Amino acid sequence: MSTPAPYGRPPLRTVQVLGGASAGSSGQVRALATGLTARGVRVTVCSPQRTEEAHDFTGAGAVHVPVPRRGDPASLAALRAACSGADLVHAHGPHAALRASLALSGRPVPLVVTWYSGGSWDGSRPRVRELVERRVARAASVVLGATPELVGRARSLGARDARLAVLAHPGARAPHEGDMAGRTTADPDKTRAELGTVGRPLLLAVGALHAGRGYRTLLDAARAWRGLEPQPLLLIAGEGPLRSQLQRRIHREDLPVRLLGRRTDVPELLGAADLVLVPGCREARSVLAQEALLAGVPLVAAEVGMMTELVGGAAELVPHGDAEALARAVTGLLGDPYRRQRLRVASRALTRSWPSEDEAAAQVLRVYDELTM
Repeated sequence: MSTPAPYGRPPLRTVQVLGGASAGSSGQVRALATGLTARGVRVTVCSPQRTEEAHDFTGAGAVHVPVPRRGDPASLAALRAACSGADLVHAHGPHAALRASLALSGRPVPLVVTWYSGGSWDGSRPRVRELVERRVARAASVVLGATPELVGRARSLGARDARLAVLAHPGARAPHEGDMAGRTTADPDKTRAELGTVGRPLLLAVGALHAGRGYRTLLDAARAWRGLEPQPLLLIAGEGPLRSQLQRRIHREDLPVRLLGRRTDVPELLGAADLVLVPGCREARSVLAQEALLAGVPLVAAEVGMMTELVGGAAELVPHGDAEALARAVTGLLGDPYRRQRLRVASRALTRSWPSEDEAAAQVLRVYDELTM
């Protein structure tokens, strides 16, 4: 049950707008909904239905309104109706922010925008992207950037107010709540047996099978550990347009790689893995990298985006797109249990310092209060 609004004020009514199914932004909205509703804020989440099915915003106390990721009149009308009566609208990502600004056209409702990534958009030309971002930056009352670079970009595009966002990490907890965040109670041996990977090292990558996530580099690297004994098996959990292309290559080159498709048991997979691999990332902060560190699984990641700032010395970093360096890092860690243990210790120390979901919600609520008092 939500706590009452403070000082007798009527509950703040907010609408959270998501454009797609990004694990990073959807996870942040889920965490935000939990923290806001606990503080007496009324939260409505507008997103595609499949995003609600994956992240269960209603389970966090929010009202979910299914709105497809489209800019057609019917979708905009549905979004405009959902925003009717809101005290504040918070859009997550430039696509969602553009649609929210159109839905709010003519209404004096504050618009907060969070930018999670500065990467290119699928099917968008750089000029189109810049025009959209410029309109969004100028329409927003406040832009919250996931990185200092995104804050600077928002300011350069004309944002009235741009600040660094405090983003929750998946499963992060306040220090007094213990160090079990990100862990699973599942039996790793049972998970390995179900996957058919008993007696061999298990490597794990998770993410949509899209260009820009480094899967081609990952398959290049997999050739290097075919000769190891026992031979490691790489599991890739995720679905996407590259699946058939990747599967053909795995079969043609007889690579020790298995495509698992979309999975709902990633914590169990993490608990069974010897190493987690992030060969590329389109998010400012890789969700998988955070989950691996929270679970205490040694991580090998491409040095791209904010990865260095995110993981510090708690992971093995390699140049982006360098398959040989990735293969060396993997084979080196598999042969060095002491190095793996040092990474586990470093990850525990690092994750204790991460902001919790509650701290992230508190920062956002302070912004809301500034705009609605």
